[in-house]
Amino acid sequence: MSTSEQYTQTDKLITRITAWIAGVILLGLIVWGAISLYNLYLYEETDDAQVQEYINPVTSRVSGYIRDIRYEENQEVKKGDTLIVIDNSEYTIQQQEAEAALANARAQVQVLNSSIETSSKTSQVSQSQIAAAKAKLLNKEQDYDRYKKLYEVESATKQQLENVQAALDIAKSDYQSAMENYQASLSKVNDARVQNAVLQAEIKRREAVVGRNKLNVDYTIITAPYNGKMGRRTIQQGQAITAGQTLAFIVDQDAGKWVIANFKETQVRHMAVGDNAEVEADAYPGQKFNGRIVSLSPATGSSFSLLPPDNSTGNFVKIVQRIPVRIRLTDAVNTIEPLRAGMNTNVIIRKK
Repeated sequence: MSTSEQYTQTDKLITRITAWIAGVILLGLIVWGAISLYNLYLYEETDDAQVQEYINPVTSRVSGYIRDIRYEENQEVKKGDTLIVIDNSEYTIQQQEAEAALANARAQVQVLNSSIETSSKTSQVSQSQIAAAKAKLLNKEQDYDRYKKLYEVESATKQQLENVQAALDIAKSDYQSAMENYQASLSKVNDARVQNAVLQAEIKRREAVVGRNKLNVDYTIITAPYNGKMGRRTIQQGQAITAGQTLAFIVDQDAGKWVIANFKETQVRHMAVGDNAEVEADAYPGQKFNGRIVSLSPATGSSFSLLPPDNSTGNFVKIVQRIPVRIRLTDAVNTIEPLRAGMNTNVIIRKK
């Protein structure tokens, strides 16, 4: 066999193999294209999606120094577990001071009640004195009338009439004095009752102060508001903190997990609340998670941004906007437990 014939056969073999490879590749592309077109026709898909959870700050309601930290970074906690203890010495002293002031106000009420009772008894005595003075005045008036008649018939001297007149004037004065003393005792009782109402209001204010100080003492113990998992720890024992300062972050495990999928505006027309969704996390390829659409955003993501775009400025460039779609993961808790907030996912929703 000549060299030219050998090259010709080799070229034919290479050409045949190349043709077969090209055919297989072409067939694969056709199959892939057909599957893609089929999926595109039946499903809406996006890779612009992330896992979300409620991540809430743990803040302090009072100022002070951290006495104890009872959690570790990334630790799971139960509702009511103590996380942080703040030194409560100052708040305890304030509470004791407020309780002492409240006790003093209540003691003043007791003293005032005793004063009211004494004034009431005094007014009763004054009433008795009025009765005696009135009887004495009546007697002196009768004596005066009798001596006046005797004087007119010259059976009594002028000096006797003047003495009876003086005794009558004294009796009138005593009666008037008794009446005034009685009115004064009644005024004291009324004043004491008004003062008692003032003290009752002061007691309520003191009780409110005591309640507030008790709250401050309670606020020095910071507990977990729900079952969750603690985030990064950034505080140390002995650190000074202020009211309202964020001390830690806790992930709410009771609220569940969901996915925010940002679909193109041209895709959402095929979606409705209640539609099923399939979620695949980049961290766990091949593992599918089930979900259900619970809401669609009322506006595009850019509309909620700090500086929303203004298309009326003259530099308009049309860009396809995205609509956030909230998808609640419906699998069992132990199934979705590996998912973490912020993980990237792919979401597939079947068209209706």
